[in-house]
Amino acid sequence: MDKMLLLLFLGLAAEICSGLDNGLARTPPMGWLSWERFRCETDCTTFPDSCISEKLYMAMADKMVELNLKAYGYEYVNIDDCWPAKERDPETGKLVADPDRFPSGISALADYMHARGLKLGIYEDFGVQTCAKYPGSEFYMEIDANTFAEWKVDMVKFDGCNSDPNDSPYGYPTMQFYMNKTGHPMLYSCEWPLYESKKPDYALIRKTCNLWRNGHDIGDTWKSVSSVIDFYGDNDQNFSAYTGPGGWADPDELVVGDFGLSYYQQKAHFGMWAMFSAPLLVSVDLRTISQEALAILQNRNVIAIDQDPLGVSAKRLDGMNLPNSISVWTKPLADGSTAVAFYQKGNSGRPTLVSTTLANIGLASGNGYNVTEVFDGKGMGTFKPSSPFKVLVDPNGILLLKAVPM
Repeated sequence: MDKMLLLLFLGLAAEICSGLDNGLARTPPMGWLSWERFRCETDCTTFPDSCISEKLYMAMADKMVELNLKAYGYEYVNIDDCWPAKERDPETGKLVADPDRFPSGISALADYMHARGLKLGIYEDFGVQTCAKYPGSEFYMEIDANTFAEWKVDMVKFDGCNSDPNDSPYGYPTMQFYMNKTGHPMLYSCEWPLYESKKPDYALIRKTCNLWRNGHDIGDTWKSVSSVIDFYGDNDQNFSAYTGPGGWADPDELVVGDFGLSYYQQKAHFGMWAMFSAPLLVSVDLRTISQEALAILQNRNVIAIDQDPLGVSAKRLDGMNLPNSISVWTKPLADGSTAVAFYQKGNSGRPTLVSTTLANIGLASGNGYNVTEVFDGKGMGTFKPSSPFKVLVDPNGILLLKAVPM
């Protein structure tokens, strides 16, 4: 990529548009994303119901309506890699959807979503090719931004495979500029920190992107999920400080309802993503999701913590010397209350008793607190800051609380 041209261009861009200007993602976006569950399956002969095709996305949209997920806030249906044809249109340079798997085209798919009160997301890559070797956006960013706007796409996930990491601070803002220039609002999800060659400039990333992925793709295992939680607890370079209305650190998809997690691990996964103020993008086959997993995803109390308008990401309270891989996390909420998560990473074989005080976890209001367990909405009682406070935390699990000052 010609960096001098990009620098000249970005100087002009700064005069026209000082930053992300789409008015979107005032709370973390919610929806469905195909990648973790369906990857890049393109053999629709062998796998007609699970290949990356318009049929799959229409089926997921129909299930979102049937399961009433929109009423809980889930509204995006997001395509990931492997949707385009292998070559661009030779005359216009535009991306073309694979004609066999998307015979109606992306614009018609967007119409399908919008008719159901949903929104369509799409995937591209800053590099010359996507991660799966489909055409990338390098040298085509203006064309691609205009194409997505013409198709009425509502969200763009911009990956960074097959790119020069040194170009990330130029390329991601360039795509943001062209997307803004279309006048069509498109939520912008960047993989920028993941591909940055230097220390990520989170102030610039926040100014450019609605979402930013910090780490590698999540897997359908407890090891993967718990490693993401550790990463957020360590909070290297203080990336969580940039989370708030309009811009969100993205720990990647939810794998609730898939194959790798127990019931208690799924609750911990969902509860901790809510504590992070994370995007809630589910990657599960909604046609076969269990009622148990669906109930987790439809828990309004937990969703309210994620969607809290203050938009603060939880902090892990280090140095507390708690037993059995237990950590405590706190998150201030807009109504003056505090969400508290007792999270147990390890498997102790049975619930672990934790004895502390509310003052010890930073809750020191003189009048005390009314404490409620969030998942079930059950009251636990009222507690003074210095009163003994004892809780049981499940192995590989979470006890999620809301403490309201009295």
